[in-house]
Amino acid sequence: MSETTHRTLRHMAWANQQVYSSMLTLPDESLASFISNPEWTAGKVLQHIVDGATWYVYCLGVTNWTPIPEVKKISDIPALATLLEKFDGEILSQAGLPDATLTIKEGERTFTALRSTVLAEASYHATEHRAQLLDALESKGYSPIRLDDVDLWSFERFESGR
Repeated sequence: MSETTHRTLRHMAWANQQVYSSMLTLPDESLASFISNPEWTAGKVLQHIVDGATWYVYCLGVTNWTPIPEVKKISDIPALATLLEKFDGEILSQAGLPDATLTIKEGERTFTALRSTVLAEASYHATEHRAQLLDALESKGYSPIRLDDVDLWSFERFESGR
């Protein structure tokens, strides 16, 4: 795959860790924050990002899909961040492989997708839900980190040491 794919996935992994570590500054009550749908609380979104990462690792044929525990308190986050770092690394390891059609089994359903599609979706999924998480927190008065702190510009400064 291209250097752009590698860079995009490195950004995803970096941004995920920045957001998860910033959460450690918040009280447990912040995990109940949501924008409009109370089913999608901050705690649920944190769990969902990691659940998505293990799903993409499974789709890439690296390992089985791993059940991810719910986030009930802030002290649950470091363990999730460690899992997410592992899954993001496994996703990134696939960026060095040639593109190929993957066969994915989901229950009784089987479908195919290009490796490049799964890698792109992994990055888009994490980005979408980081934004959802931070918006939910901000709407309730919490601001552990700004989206601008984890954008590609910030990542470029991080990688170049600026």
